[in-house]
Amino acid sequence: MDDTWLRPFQPHLDRRAARVAAARQRYGPLAEFARSHEYYGLHRTAEGWVFREWAPGATAIFLVGDHSGWQELPDCALHVANDRGDWEISLPADRLQHAAHYRLGMHWPGGSGPRLPSHARRVVQDPATLLFSCQIWDPEPYQWKNTTPDLSGRPLLIYEAHIGMAQEKGGVGTYWEFKEHVLPRVARAGYNTLQLMAVQEHPYYGSFGYHVANFFASSSRFGTPEELKELIDAAHALGLRVIIDLVHSHSVKNEAEGLALFDGTPFLYFHDGPRGFHEAWDSRCFDYAKPEVVRFLLSNCRYWIEEFRLDGFRFDGVTSMLYDHHGLGDFFHGYDSYFTPATDEDALTYLALANELIHQLHPQAVTIAEDVSGMPGLAAPLADGGTGFDARLAMGVPDHWFKLAADTRDEDWHVEALYHELTNRRADERTISYVESHDQSIVGGKTFLFELLDASIYTGMARDSADPVVDRGIALWKIARLLTLATAGDGVLNFIGNEFGHPEWVDFPREGNGWSSHYARRQWSLRDNPALKYSALGDFDQALVTLLGTPALFNASTGRLYSHVSDQILVIGRGPWLVAVNLNPVHSFTDRPIPVLPGSYQLLLDTDETRFCGHGRLTPGQRFFSAPQGDYTSALSLYLPARCGLVLKLEADPLKKAPQASTG
Repeated sequence: MDDTWLRPFQPHLDRRAARVAAARQRYGPLAEFARSHEYYGLHRTAEGWVFREWAPGATAIFLVGDHSGWQELPDCALHVANDRGDWEISLPADRLQHAAHYRLGMHWPGGSGPRLPSHARRVVQDPATLLFSCQIWDPEPYQWKNTTPDLSGRPLLIYEAHIGMAQEKGGVGTYWEFKEHVLPRVARAGYNTLQLMAVQEHPYYGSFGYHVANFFASSSRFGTPEELKELIDAAHALGLRVIIDLVHSHSVKNEAEGLALFDGTPFLYFHDGPRGFHEAWDSRCFDYAKPEVVRFLLSNCRYWIEEFRLDGFRFDGVTSMLYDHHGLGDFFHGYDSYFTPATDEDALTYLALANELIHQLHPQAVTIAEDVSGMPGLAAPLADGGTGFDARLAMGVPDHWFKLAADTRDEDWHVEALYHELTNRRADERTISYVESHDQSIVGGKTFLFELLDASIYTGMARDSADPVVDRGIALWKIARLLTLATAGDGVLNFIGNEFGHPEWVDFPREGNGWSSHYARRQWSLRDNPALKYSALGDFDQALVTLLGTPALFNASTGRLYSHVSDQILVIGRGPWLVAVNLNPVHSFTDRPIPVLPGSYQLLLDTDETRFCGHGRLTPGQRFFSAPQGDYTSALSLYLPARCGLVLKLEADPLKKAPQASTG
């Protein structure tokens, strides 16, 4: 009813809704179904310890470790517990000790090998042998001090961060260091949601955390589970909700550390044959049609919410989940692209169930889909036949900004095309906009400021430097962030350090760079040095987020009040706010009439202010008064300097009809 273009695909939508309903019926109450972590894995009991594992293809399993001298002893052999393929062993309390190490000795027809349990909650790497093993983790329960902040009605102001690269020194940062040194920065910068990457355990640090092996284990590289809980607790105290990147789109292909060939069969958790391999990511693809896989993944959602008091998830790689072709190629040209045999409706069903479960467990939880395809309904409510995500990433926005910066002459930046890209979203779905995330600056790419400045980023960032390349770059950097926030649907995202224009790119220690950590860190000293322009950019972003990151802006609709393509002027109205931008590289415009609601307007932010390393061509805080001008019954006469953006706010009664948009 809301989108006539979807009407030809009504049978597909009905079938998808029926599949979700059938799955609910099949699995029963989701909160009860999603408890595999309470059954499988190692658990302390009144009598001692019990360990269970699902491995229907196994012929024998041994629990080996410090307790057995790493030998497959007869009294450490698991026995078959039922006809589902579950194995079990009970051990006395004094046989296993806190912090001791263990793994499984798995046997199957024709082979055997070491395995880590599917529900392992702590996995560590031996620094000498580099081998991974589980660690028995049985400390005193963590005592939570703070509750999740109530941010209902607030926009999503997301700060995306990686614990390991959050410190300035070389090496891997820790949960404790992040809590002490980075959390206060996030809160001061005005963001209200912390999105942590690479929390689920992964054997290869350079994978950015996206090749997960141990889905129930928090990465031990950064510290203990209790230190992660302390970080989350401290974030809640600062008014920040915490979400993590949840990787349910694929799994690392490692056998000794992960789930691949877990019991000797390639199809236990994954599709059999070629469909079970993601060639581009060199990983394994889950089979979402299997009840055991659905239970495993739903239980994983529940575990992270209840054990770590997380406030939601950004689901990674949703496009890859939704299509057999994983979105690799030029597929999405029309609505029929979403309703082909290549669409994995089992994955869609799983995602709908995951959203339903998450919101049952945590009504204020936030779920965000990383999807580039634009699948209709992904972020629409379950009750409306949608998949139930709270929001989706507007992944076309950063692509457009970087295309402009890299491929388009300044004088060819088309303001109406830009406005279309910034506001091109479905009315029935919430979206998160951003200039750049980690995707843009991963090795082989650049941060947005680096794209604009290139080599001048190394020589022209002193406050007293007069480099025209830097002047141009930081002016456009500020305008991009202003326009993106001002037009965002329901929130914005920033990657750690980019709020002050962090230079260069992101690269993790690997053989190709001599195992260097130089690019896997954040140079906070740049932000903190008042003699550098990075400090001014950080101040600008903080002022921008504080001023516009409010319900008053995000609850209002966005409208184009005025645009002039050849002059490169764009004026946007949103509630009481007026954002006027001149992208022209050389021409400033005096007394340009802008149609507005009648009243007085105060200038609250100006990208050209000297405190933001601008040229100071406007008087801060000045007021403008509307008056009839030409064909406009109410207009402002604005001075719009070249490469400058203004934020004004209506001080009079805004409940009057807005003037019609004008295009020059």
